[in-house]
Amino acid sequence: MSEKKRCVVVGYGGMGGWHTRHILEAGAVELLGIYDIKKERCQLAEENGIHAYASFEEVLSDPRVDFVTIATPNEWHKPLAIAALRAGKHVIAEKPVTLTVADLKEIIAVSKETGYLFTAHQNRRWDCDYRMIRTAYHSGKLGKITSIESRDQGSRGIPGDWRGKKEHGGGMIYDWGVHLIDQMLGIVDDKRIEKVYCRCDHITNDEVDDGFKLDLYFEDGITARIEVGTTNFIALPRFYITGVDGSGVVSDWRDECRLVLCRSWEDKDVAPVVTAAGFTKTMAPRDEKTTYEEIIPRPEVDVHDFYRNFAAAIDGKETQIVTHAQLIRSLSIMEAAFRSDELGAPVSIEDAPTCDRVM
Repeated sequence: MSEKKRCVVVGYGGMGGWHTRHILEAGAVELLGIYDIKKERCQLAEENGIHAYASFEEVLSDPRVDFVTIATPNEWHKPLAIAALRAGKHVIAEKPVTLTVADLKEIIAVSKETGYLFTAHQNRRWDCDYRMIRTAYHSGKLGKITSIESRDQGSRGIPGDWRGKKEHGGGMIYDWGVHLIDQMLGIVDDKRIEKVYCRCDHITNDEVDDGFKLDLYFEDGITARIEVGTTNFIALPRFYITGVDGSGVVSDWRDECRLVLCRSWEDKDVAPVVTAAGFTKTMAPRDEKTTYEEIIPRPEVDVHDFYRNFAAAIDGKETQIVTHAQLIRSLSIMEAAFRSDELGAPVSIEDAPTCDRVM
């Protein structure tokens, strides 16, 4: 049996703390310690029983370190990743992996040159709501899929740290959009994206987007809406999917997925709905005569599988769950979204017709 891979978490803020906790809980890899440029965070780690390295150079010179997890503000991912790869360490970077496709390709080139693995932490591939909608999409029960909507809406604004600053790669496209785009590509994993249309919000922040509405137009007529809001006191459903033979919804990330499926298109006995301005049969609700319901239950998931997979990939026993091609594809869409918002118009995108399948 291979020895546990040993890692250091670089950056001991919110996500750095998340990584250290999950590494310790999972037991899939061994945590050697952390490093942070802020002395008070290093002191906090020591108080929590976690070793704090005195410098990043000390981390890279420690021969025990197999890999580093970079959980710093976004603009530091590229230089830290390249330095670690050249020092003979494998690398996991927090999302967004970089701020541009060009920067990402530089890191990938160094990874290939040195032979050390590089990937990004896309932990929301283990979210139950995403897994259920992906099951609905591939089940065939909805018939030909026409549209998918993915939303994450809150009412607390942008987090009050560096995420509100452009220089650090702040804004909600980089913060939450990267997750929802990655998930959407994991659902519609067999279609080419033809164009992208995005409108960014600047309700509470003029420097970076504090919300956005992103439309993806896939081949075969499938459309996808990805929407993030930080001033929504009433949230719309987390996921909504439609096909010619039914619809599905996940109202909240804690819920199951509810499908309403068509038993028969014909409904001769439909009762009209009477509204204040008249009546309508077209929009009258269906009943159990022509439809039926199914539930896709919440699956069993374990987010610790990310670290288990990376450790196995280092030993050559598994392939990386989050691949370079997937990272390039997601970041290309993010760049196109910013460009679309700037132009105020849809933009085409160079997009591989099929990418590595997202789990």
